[in-house]
Amino acid sequence: MALKGNTEAPQRSCLGCRTSKDKNLLIRFVQTPEMEIMPDLDSRLPGRGAYTCISKRCVAAAIEQRQFKRSFKHDVSVMPSEQLIEHIRQQLHDRIIGLIGLANKAGLVTSGGSMVLDALRGKAKPGLIIVATDVSEAIGGKIIYAAAAHHVPHRIGVTKDDFGAILGKAPRSAIAVASGGFVAQLVKAIDRYKNFLGEV
Repeated sequence: MALKGNTEAPQRSCLGCRTSKDKNLLIRFVQTPEMEIMPDLDSRLPGRGAYTCISKRCVAAAIEQRQFKRSFKHDVSVMPSEQLIEHIRQQLHDRIIGLIGLANKAGLVTSGGSMVLDALRGKAKPGLIIVATDVSEAIGGKIIYAAAAHHVPHRIGVTKDDFGAILGKAPRSAIAVASGGFVAQLVKAIDRYKNFLGEV
């Protein structure tokens, strides 16, 4: 009988803190034909990769210590620290927005505080509750408490205006996403965003 192969994910070291982690728990960077360093958040672009933790601190440290040049073994062009951090933050944020938009087009999103609470009380429980970052403490706390009481995971995601813009409606305090493939993708996207900002 053949032995099972090693199923552990490939390990890479963060250029900022030098910690070794699974490759899928890091941000990958690649070199463009113009010798510029760009983030490859989906790890799909060809060529040699360099990695940092999903942390703006590690990205800043890698730039300050000129680690991208060492990793690629020649001079490369890297954005100023604040600019690259904002570029990554925007990409991570846009990923969340895009996933919510796709879930909404598929008819899997319920929006608004009262509608979300009704969904939590219903028989078919949502797969995920996302609460706006700028919702009032009273409303946000009520929704989070209800989600916990009904054993539905929740995340604190984008702003009320973001929800409204995605859904084509007035600002919304929270949304409920039906169970299915979008739930795991949204949890991952939001957690990566929060990790990058240092909020987890």
